[in-house]
Amino acid sequence: MRIIALSTLKAFWEKYPDYMDAKEPTLAWYRHALLAEWSSPADVKQDFRSASILKDGRVVFNIAGNKYRLVVWINYHYRVVYIRFIGTHAQYDKIDANTI
Repeated sequence: MRIIALSTLKAFWEKYPDYMDAKEPTLAWYRHALLAEWSSPADVKQDFRSASILKDGRVVFNIAGNKYRLVVWINYHYRVVYIRFIGTHAQYDKIDANTI
């Protein structure tokens, strides 16, 4: 899969030093997603059982033992994953993951 954009993930832990513990788990997710062959939400669930499949190609991943949430939009046909949000549970609760 092609992932747009790693810079969003990097900005999260670089801008907020308190969230530096998200760096390695997020990079592990990134490396896994790069090699993934997701052609449907079922493929994502097979790789990440705790992922939440939302409408219109959106998926929520739990990062760092469920401390952080990563929201992506996946275009399965073109094999592209767009990073839409990364943050704590409290930050996640303030957004609408279906529209962000």
